[in-house]
Amino acid sequence: MTHPLPSSITQYFAGKNIGDFETALSGFAPDAVVADESHSHQGREAIGAWMQDTHRRYRDMAEILSATVTEPITTVSARISGNFPGSPITLDFSFTLQDDRITRLEIA
Repeated sequence: MTHPLPSSITQYFAGKNIGDFETALSGFAPDAVVADESHSHQGREAIGAWMQDTHRRYRDMAEILSATVTEPITTVSARISGNFPGSPITLDFSFTLQDDRITRLEIA
């Protein structure tokens, strides 16, 4: 079942897609963690650096395909295209939310 997305998640995708990292970061809790490509990035500064690095390397864009909610996790499936082998691919973004703030994001 697809659900409307919380603003913190929509801001993440909207900001990341256009390289507006302040918007993309705006929904993250100060001590949030992102797990991607076998690495963890903790805190807004580290997450911002990760966003900028992936944008620079891949020029990635996400098209949201669907979303499901199993409290407290919202999983978004998105088609990711960019400058990487196999583009486009579909990835799952699992957001853990607390009070509409992203406390954890796992990308698989």
